Amino acid sequence: MEEDLGYSKVEHVVGCHVEDAVTFWAQNINSNDDILKLSCALAEVCPQANSIFGNPDLNKIYGGCFSEDKCWYRCKIQQVISDEKCQVFYIDYGNSEILNRSDIVEIPWKLQFPEVAKKYRFWGLQIPPNQDLNQFDQGRKFLCSLTFEKKIRMRHKALYQDGTIVAQAECGEVDIGEEMVKKGFAEKCKFPPNASSCEEKNSDSVQCLAWNVKGSVPLWANRCNPAVYSRRKACFGDQLATSLRNSTGNHMPLAKEKNTASDFSVGSNISLAKIKQDQALFEENEKLKGEKEAIKEQNQIILQNYKELELKMQHLKCELQEEKKASNETQKHLEKTLQICVGIKMRNLAAKFKILKEVRHKKMNVHFGDDLSEAVEVVTEGCLATPSSLENLEKIWTEYNLAQEMIQLCKNVSEGESLILKRNEVQQSLYHAVEEFILEVDQLPLSERSRTLQFFDLTSEVTLNSEEVVGNVDEVLENVESNICKELEISLVEQDEADKKILLNVYNKVIQKIHQEQYLITIVQSKYLASVEFKKQMVEWLNRSPNIENLLLIKKALKSLKARLRWKLVEKNNLEETDDYNDCEMTKIKQEITTLRNSLFQEIHKEKKELEKLNYLVQKWFPELLLLHPEAGIQKYMNSGGLLTLSLERDLLDAEPLKELSTKRPLVCSEVQDQKVLLKGYSVDVNTEAKVIERAAKYHRAWSGLKEKSGLLQLIYLFLCKSDPLAYLMVPYYPGASLGALQASKPLTSEEILKVMKGVACGLHTLHRADIVHGSLHENNVFAVNREQGLVGDFDFTRSEDQRASANAMKAGTLSLISPELKMGQPVSPASDMYAYGCLLFWLCVQDQECRIKEDGTPKLDGLNVEDKVKSLLLNLISCNRMTAEQVLEADCFLWPSMISVLPQDEPGKEHEYEKAKEESQDVTGLDGKEEDNEIDTSQ
Repeated sequence: MEEDLGYSKVEHVVGCHVEDAVTFWAQNINSNDDILKLSCALAEVCPQANSIFGNPDLNKIYGGCFSEDKCWYRCKIQQVISDEKCQVFYIDYGNSEILNRSDIVEIPWKLQFPEVAKKYRFWGLQIPPNQDLNQFDQGRKFLCSLTFEKKIRMRHKALYQDGTIVAQAECGEVDIGEEMVKKGFAEKCKFPPNASSCEEKNSDSVQCLAWNVKGSVPLWANRCNPAVYSRRKACFGDQLATSLRNSTGNHMPLAKEKNTASDFSVGSNISLAKIKQDQALFEENEKLKGEKEAIKEQNQIILQNYKELELKMQHLKCELQEEKKASNETQKHLEKTLQICVGIKMRNLAAKFKILKEVRHKKMNVHFGDDLSEAVEVVTEGCLATPSSLENLEKIWTEYNLAQEMIQLCKNVSEGESLILKRNEVQQSLYHAVEEFILEVDQLPLSERSRTLQFFDLTSEVTLNSEEVVGNVDEVLENVESNICKELEISLVEQDEADKKILLNVYNKVIQKIHQEQYLITIVQSKYLASVEFKKQMVEWLNRSPNIENLLLIKKALKSLKARLRWKLVEKNNLEETDDYNDCEMTKIKQEITTLRNSLFQEIHKEKKELEKLNYLVQKWFPELLLLHPEAGIQKYMNSGGLLTLSLERDLLDAEPLKELSTKRPLVCSEVQDQKVLLKGYSVDVNTEAKVIERAAKYHRAWSGLKEKSGLLQLIYLFLCKSDPLAYLMVPYYPGASLGALQASKPLTSEEILKVMKGVACGLHTLHRADIVHGSLHENNVFAVNREQGLVGDFDFTRSEDQRASANAMKAGTLSLISPELKMGQPVSPASDMYAYGCLLFWLCVQDQECRIKEDGTPKLDGLNVEDKVKSLLLNLISCNRMTAEQVLEADCFLWPSMISVLPQDEPGKEHEYEKAKEESQDVTGLDGKEEDNEIDTSQ
């Protein structure tokens, strides 16, 4: 609280609203003309104004239609109660109420000036800490009788930080504060208020009052008419109020009937007030007695339930003991069976080893020495040396990578040009080094040598020598080293220690040489693959740099098409409104519009392909394109994962509003190249726009990895509206294909449910693998395309995961899909998605059966008529330890032959890649260093 010379002034006000016995709202007496003009302006503007949309601004001033008189007043939104209702505060009068969104409208900037009413508090007074509810209400009524529609002289003393003025109030010769003290509705503060204590006392008194009430009855429950506390007619009689109604049809937000100040006066008869107070206490006492009896009955019920649960626990303990006993018996039986099986298997292997030992014992001295000698000869005589060009290649390649990094970090164009020249020089050197390296490696028998070494590498094969291969040995022996040790032990039985040491040393040297050469071959093959790729791409760009001319030509064509399309749309609108309507002419214009739209989307597709090519070049070879051509929009394309387009606009589409689906955001249906699409509008600002693009791009990248096999709804385009703060997302439109619509019209069969829900599990697996939690799975954003392909729909990209989960929209019919941990306030997770998935599956399986719910809100599966495999899956999805989406895809009910999905195959091995690259290299070399002019494959 501040105290200065500015707060010794005196002003005259008229009371308009009372909060408690020491706090009220009032308007300056000179503001009557302003209020009259404001009422006229609001009555003229508000009926034609737009209702609020999206998330309202709590600091902005709106127009509100007061529920008592249906007239318009300025207000601010205090709290969003639900999607339909908000609590508002009438800033020019001090009262508040809850309104529908349709009764709150935008008002022009010229009406966005500070509030007329101010909040006042009596200097040096406070509410008694032991005041009860009845006294509190009587205090408000008494203060209302002294201030309501009365001319009051306010002597300012201080100012709270929240704008409340602390003052001394006088009405004529009456000190209003002293009157409140005399009546016992207020008392003087023990200490003078200061900057810190004033705020604390105000809040403490309210807390003390709430403590003394000791009941759940709200403060307004015992008031005779809550609206009259906020009513104000005219400050100087009824003349002003009458003029307001006659001129504007509008008046203050007051009650419908006028009550005089005498309605709030409190009689001076102390005994009558005492009788009323005693009667209220008696009624409260009777009420507490009734509550006590109810609590007693409830305790009896709880005790009975506790005893029943105890009996049930005893029964469950007995069942558990029986289950444990049966489990132990099963375990013993399995152990016995396992011992018999292992014993039989080991006896068979022992017999084979006995035969093998006899054969080896007879031929040991001959073959082992020969095998080791042959290995030494192969390793030493045919050993591959490091290619002479490899060291130079690696050195230049390091310089090239460093030059590319410098260009990526550069932000200045002139500095970047010098770095590009330096990089090009290194690039030329690297190209020549790559050619030399490829020619040298082509002369080396890498593949043949690798197979030969693998044959002699005893640690990589389950063999005992070069002539005999014993099958199934790896099922018994722990690792390959044990094979070698056993063979060495057998072979060295009759040799002395010197011979053993020599053989062991030779063997270790041979194995070391083999491993070193195999590692060298791996390095050379890997560098060879990279060199072939570099040479293949750099043939086109050796003597020139890529440019964006094709992209600019496409953008120019797009501008022309959009201008022509807009002109045709204007012609169509004019023809529709003219009196000389011509069907033939209209048909011709519509055909031209369709042709122009198709051409527009073809050019947009070309633009996207060109941006894909430039994106590939930026990431692989030419990072300077971002620095040299910022106007191309490559950076925005990269940030959005190729989803954002700057060439599409809302007014170019022939869109039909979908009012039945536009409950939360505007949705329109359109047709793009013979495909029905849905445009979803999101209200965005500077901050949320970047978040929407980031979240949509992350979702789009997850879809792009598998596309149609991802199990996700495709995002076709994302574009921003130029005239309004809206972002539009274009997705495929499947009318009537949501689970909610299908179950309401023609429910899915059991086989169709499994097909659809396997696709949904695949979609969740795709999202979770990309570190995305859906958070808002429900019956209307899960689709069954053609009643067999399950798709997970997108979500609200303006909201975070936790915000989406707290929107209370996750329902299937009447079944809540919100997991128990979310209800307890824990954050969303893939496990909460899987709970919603399990509840959706349960909801689909129930159909005509009774849907029973436990006390904790989870579905009750007892008595559900479904297959055992499906019920087992449901149990694992609704329990605490839930299955992941990947585990669900492997569930027994989804592994029928007709439902086994084709999983992505592993990438080809390095050996296969090397052979393929070698063939391509020879083809390129056969063209005398020239390549065919093929488009770069950006999918690599």
